[in-house]
Amino acid sequence: MELKFTTELGQVTVEDEVVVNVAGYAALNCYGIVGMAAKRSTDGIVQLMGRENLGRGVKIRAVEDKVDIDLFIIVQYGISISAVAMAIIERVKYEVEHYTGISVGRVNVCVEDIHV
Repeated sequence: MELKFTTELGQVTVEDEVVVNVAGYAALNCYGIVGMAAKRSTDGIVQLMGRENLGRGVKIRAVEDKVDIDLFIIVQYGISISAVAMAIIERVKYEVEHYTGISVGRVNVCVEDIHV
């Protein structure tokens, strides 16, 4: 899937993998997050994903001229989940819009596990 938008100089096309990587790295750099999570479809077990598999913990959907981002994360025990989620939402929205030029509609944070 490609995300397209138009500027005064012409049309820009951004591959969805670029948006996934920007969103994933932005989320991983937030305090309190251990990593991205991916559920195995067969048994529902949550797996901790490293930086090389960001795409399995980030899902994007194009909605009209914006993009919605779903992040599946694992947080550190003892950290306020709501504070971590708010920090992730703000940072991911800012960095995706700043680096790609694509407007972000919603950022949904799904906490899949707590790492002790």
